[in-house]
Amino acid sequence: MRMKIAAPPPEVLLHMPDNPISDPQAWRGVKAPSLADMEVLARDVFACLPAKFRALCEGLVIRVEDFAPDEVLDDMDIESEFDLMGLFQGVGLPFRAESAPLQMPNMIWLYRRPILDYWAEHDETLGAIVAHVLVHEVGHHFGLSDEDMEAIEDAAG
Repeated sequence: MRMKIAAPPPEVLLHMPDNPISDPQAWRGVKAPSLADMEVLARDVFACLPAKFRALCEGLVIRVEDFAPDEVLDDMDIESEFDLMGLFQGVGLPFRAESAPLQMPNMIWLYRRPILDYWAEHDETLGAIVAHVLVHEVGHHFGLSDEDMEAIEDAAG
């Protein structure tokens, strides 16, 4: 039988001497992840995908920027630059033609600031959010629409 131990209320935690939250000096060195940090996180998440999926992503380029360019936001009718966490650009695998002229590589863009904003407002780890966005964009690389992925997520619970 497992006992459930309740955590102390937040006001008690704030006054515990060993709690770093209670010591503002302990937070002095903590910074938001940089673009380079987010790229490392994205590469680590990608490396954890099953090998058969990674094999289908040969040549896929993953980049991290602070925000999507204004032209992208305008093309997608997105009002706030914080409303787009990731983007797939390219031709999904099922739609590629061998006879087509040389194409640019498929790219996935992860947008750091909207991801960090979402992270600050939700009870999820940063790694889980990056994984969700990255897998969603890989789904577009495989030719899945947003509706297809939503149906898959709903079926998985």
